[in-house]
This record gives sequence, structure tokens and C-alpha cells, in this order.
Amino acid sequence: MKLNTYPMSSSNIKIIPIQQSKINSVDFNNLTFGTVFSDYMFECDYKNGDWQTPTIKPYGAITIDPSARVFHYGQAVFEGMKAYKDANDAIFLFRPEDNHERINKSSARLAIPEFPKDYFIDGLKTLLNLEKDWIKKGIGNSMYIRPFVIATQPAISASPSEEYKFMIILSPAQAYYSGEVRVLFAEEYSRAASGGVGFAKAAGNYAAQFFPTKLANEQGYQQIIWTDADSHEYLEEAGTMNIFFRVNDTLITAPNNDRILDGITRKSVIQLAKDNNMKVEIRRISVSEIKEAAKKGELKEIFGSGTATVINPIIGFSHGGEKFDLPKLEESYASFFKEKLTNIQYNISEDPYGWRFKI
Repeated sequence: MKLNTYPMSSSNIKIIPIQQSKINSVDFNNLTFGTVFSDYMFECDYKNGDWQTPTIKPYGAITIDPSARVFHYGQAVFEGMKAYKDANDAIFLFRPEDNHERINKSSARLAIPEFPKDYFIDGLKTLLNLEKDWIKKGIGNSMYIRPFVIATQPAISASPSEEYKFMIILSPAQAYYSGEVRVLFAEEYSRAASGGVGFAKAAGNYAAQFFPTKLANEQGYQQIIWTDADSHEYLEEAGTMNIFFRVNDTLITAPNNDRILDGITRKSVIQLAKDNNMKVEIRRISVSEIKEAAKKGELKEIFGSGTATVINPIIGFSHGGEKFDLPKLEESYASFFKEKLTNIQYNISEDPYGWRFKI
């Protein structure tokens, strides 16, 4: 078995201990995603042109000036990760170097200074070891990890901040199940435009999609599959997920560009598909092509991929007043990929890729 670990480095994380854990007040069998947080949080400030000594402290409110630039000019990016516990209580991350690379790529696009890799990895290792009792065993149980960085300099002039706060907070999670998902292909609104920040996990990207998603919800659809901003002819992303289409036995997904997030689960699905002799096409996908495939009975599956859901099957879609239902398959690609990925994440199967990192 190929297993990666990280040695601790000399980032000298300062730890402020909690007075009393709140873990006994948490019902781990009844968690609402993203609403319960563990005892500790990681914090590191950027001042005078450098990242300062990181601190792990009790989870709690932070004090920030109302003129902090994040409130006025939106300098905020984040990541989504998970930690998993196997049957022997060992804790693992999934491709954390990709998350570090991506948050720095997002930061660079918003003129935020990049965060050091050793601070990031050491922070995760130290934080998760402190919170190991919060990570429960069993498929579906995990610790959701939210690293983020915000501009904190108190100034309302329209220019990049000179001060920032990088934080990591933890939220225990159960299996993410959103029920049956029907989607609307976007015809009017856009998630991102060429030359913009669509590829970055910028906070404002998500705020901008809430209103059109609300309109879709009112029509009975749980998500929107976004189309290109120029023509609305090509399918790109679904809500907070990357999107895959299975036409006959060919798996198709849109290529990365400056409008589409470089999904870590997406990359993993593509690798697994290729290594299991599945035909994969990474290319532009037109709305008309997918509608025509659905009419001919050639569209077998649509599913989204992402950290929270892993794989999320879609049972139907609508566009231009036409509605389409997808067939129910006993052996779907979606279930195949979900099993493959979760078996690697929970240390159940071999990991030939080095994706799994032991804490």
C-alpha cells in the first residue's frame, strides 16, 4: 500500500488550550452539515509583509474592524476538505497538497499573499490530532475542514489589503445526502465569465449564484447546471459541483478554463475512469447535444462531483420548457466512482495514486 505522511516542520504553532471540551453536548447521529464546530480553530495573521506565528486556540468569535476590506471589496477565498478515520482509528486526508495549491491559486487571483505550505500542513496535522475524538469511524462520517483567508486591514480605499487572516475551522459531518436532484440548465444567469474569477474558490462566486438558484428552487429544481456566459450553449458546472455526463458508455466532462473550478474530486474521477478502461472525453458539451442524447435514450447518467457530496447523481433536467428524466440503473458509473473514492478515503482499499495522507 502506498501511504504518504508529512513530517512536522518548524512552524512553531502556538497552542492555547481549551478549558473544557463541548464534544459531549454534540449529537453525532443527528448533524446538520456545516452547523456544528469542534473545540479548536487555527489562526494566522499577515502583517508587515509576512505571515506571523500560527496559533491554535479555542473556537470562538473573532473581533474585526467594520472597515476591514473583506466587507467592502470581497477579498475572501476558501477551501473544502475532509478528514477520515479508518477502522483502526487512523486519520487520513485526501490530496491535501491539491487543496493548498488551489487556495494559493485562488488567493493570487484576488491579490492575497500565498500561504506557506508548512504552515498549512502542520496546522492541519496539529489541529486534527487535537480534535481526533471529533472524527467518527464509519463510511459517511468525516470531519469537514474549512480553510479560508480574509482581508482584515481597516481601510475603505479600493485597493488590496495589506493585512489578512488565514483560518481553519472544523465541522463534523455525516453522509451528505441531498435527496433526488433535478437540475435546470441555465439560460439567462451566469456563474462566471471569461477572464473572471470562476476558477477560484472566491466567496463572492457563491453569493452570486444564490439568487438564480433560489428561482430554480421555486420551480422545483435543486440545482442549476451553469452554461457559458457568452452564448449559454455549453454546459460547464452544476451548483457547487463539477459535472459529468454519460452518453452510452462514454463519460464526458467540460475542460478546465478560467470559469470552471479545478475540482479535486473531478480529477480523481477522471483518473479512475481512465484506469478502469472507461472512455473519457474532456471537451465542450453543448446543451443541444445532451438534449438530443436524452431524446434518443443515449443519455444514461448525469452526476456531480465535489468534496461534500463526493458523487451526486442527477435524475432529471429541464431546458427551454422541455423536461427529461434519466433512466434508473442498477450498475451506474456514479455508484462505481463513489465506492472507489470512499474506499480510498477510508483506507479500505489500496491507494496506488498516493492520494491518501496519514495524519
